Amino acid sequence: MSDTIDGVIERHALSRAGAPPLRARGVVLLIHGRGATADSMLPLAGVMAMPDLCYLAPQAEGHTWYPQSFMAPTTANEPWLTRALGRVAAIIADILASGIEPGRLAIIGFSQGACLTSETVLRNPRPYGFIGVLSGGAIGPPGTPRDYQGSLAGASIFLGCSDHDPHIPLARVKETTQVFIRMGAKVSERIYPGASHGINDDEITHLRAGLAALAT
Repeated sequence: MSDTIDGVIERHALSRAGAPPLRARGVVLLIHGRGATADSMLPLAGVMAMPDLCYLAPQAEGHTWYPQSFMAPTTANEPWLTRALGRVAAIIADILASGIEPGRLAIIGFSQGACLTSETVLRNPRPYGFIGVLSGGAIGPPGTPRDYQGSLAGASIFLGCSDHDPHIPLARVKETTQVFIRMGAKVSERIYPGASHGINDDEITHLRAGLAALAT
């Protein structure tokens, strides 16, 4: 792994946990939710217990990636949405340019961060090593065209969400799953009856299984 990843960390002011970039076998990009912080995602590094992975997390300005619901008309979230999508896409591009292969890169987002993760991946398809979408889905109001270009063949994706999440309609999770499948990804979806808006133990099990491929 190239030491130029250190430059990526500095350039994008990323928080870091886990293995030092020079000896890490893979990189996990963590995208926080509304009102949260980059550092709030880093405990996942300890939960995953995979010491050979480097965990990186960007901080949203004002702790929020975009102001309105991810289901709101797109114009209601501009220009913040375009900026957020561009920023995450730039971080991904710089990580890959530093010498990390797509199959050694994972992206995991929670809530608003999961929505941002979904939309970024759909707009920038590659054979990512693993994508974790925790309580989220593709961005846009009902009826948004999902005519994304490119392929996610080779990517492994997990989506987990409550069946009655107050922020994430189940129909949007299902729609996002189908778009990922249509673009060629290997997708696992888990819906949790009566669960709260959070990350549960079963989701952690799926995340750990998804990241195992990066750590070997």
